[in-house]
Amino acid sequence: MTAFQDSTVAAPAEPPARPVPAEPAPARWTRLRGPAVFTAVAVLMLVVAPLALEPFRLGLLAKYLCYAIVALGIGLTWGQGGMLTLGQGVFFGLGGYAMGMYLKLHDAGGDLPDFMVWSGVDHLPALWRPFGNPVFALAMVVVLPVAVALLLGVLVFRQRVRGAYFAILTQALAAALVILLVGQQGLTGGTNGLTNFFDFFGNDVAADGTQRGLYVLVAAVLGVLYLGARQLVRSRFGRLLLAIRDGEDRVRFLGYDPAAVKTVTFAISAGMAGIAGALFVPVVGIISPALLGVVPSLELVVGVAVGGRYALAGAVLGAVVMGYAKTYFSEELPEAWLYLQGALFILVMTLAPKGLTGLAVTLWRSVTRRRAAA
Repeated sequence: MTAFQDSTVAAPAEPPARPVPAEPAPARWTRLRGPAVFTAVAVLMLVVAPLALEPFRLGLLAKYLCYAIVALGIGLTWGQGGMLTLGQGVFFGLGGYAMGMYLKLHDAGGDLPDFMVWSGVDHLPALWRPFGNPVFALAMVVVLPVAVALLLGVLVFRQRVRGAYFAILTQALAAALVILLVGQQGLTGGTNGLTNFFDFFGNDVAADGTQRGLYVLVAAVLGVLYLGARQLVRSRFGRLLLAIRDGEDRVRFLGYDPAAVKTVTFAISAGMAGIAGALFVPVVGIISPALLGVVPSLELVVGVAVGGRYALAGAVLGAVVMGYAKTYFSEELPEAWLYLQGALFILVMTLAPKGLTGLAVTLWRSVTRRRAAA
């Protein structure tokens, strides 16, 4: 009789666990490169610059950083969302006038501001009275630009207005605001705007210590807003925004509402511009229609294009570079600085369509490939 063999087969022994390979150095550097660069720039801006620059140059840098905050919002709407906005001066002006109205009322000590006395105004307008409260004024710095942007976004994006039509509409809005401000001499200061500020929350605006403190405040606000915008771009909302930029109709067919996403993004950029305008007022000491019309708005867009609109850091860099170039050319070559500024824009756009940051990334990748091949 044949003996039956046991049908159970022993399971093969599990292979020994392999050690987890260590993360290669290039991968670690790629992951830590962003925080390292941000930390280096933060130390340079917050520590080195206040110690190395004289008060006048430090004030100019603070002005450039105010423009960089506006450019950061343009990079968010244009570079990430594909919405070319040529009227960020509107939101910059709303925030600046909100802060300027509070500072003028504070300096007047309950009386009429000086330009109203010169214009023959005998009592404080009702529009100005709430801005005597600092809490209300600071809230309006953000609320007014965001409310206008939300209203405009709902009216425009729901009608699927985009591309050049949206850009022209925002540019017309900036021109209309300038005409309105210039025509209300007794209410807004007219062409001169609001100027002659003496006190900023208990500090002498003209003092060197106050200007250094304002510079640090502007740089810190720019850093916080940059980190917030960067986190927004990396989130699901940011990926949806990129998808709308590259194919809005496809995103709509997938069940999303591009109008809502674009409206929220436009409102966020408007809030950034309002904050920049409020910081600009004590730094420079003036807010006028000449600073928020069509030409200043176009200069900000040019700065974003020069730095690289597809990267938030490029938008910030471009605003600072264009601001410095404008100052340098106007000091060294006052008769030709407009031509040189235009030549700089043409040169960068011809040699590096993606801006200075795109050129830097291309060079870095080229060097990396050569090292890898070697």
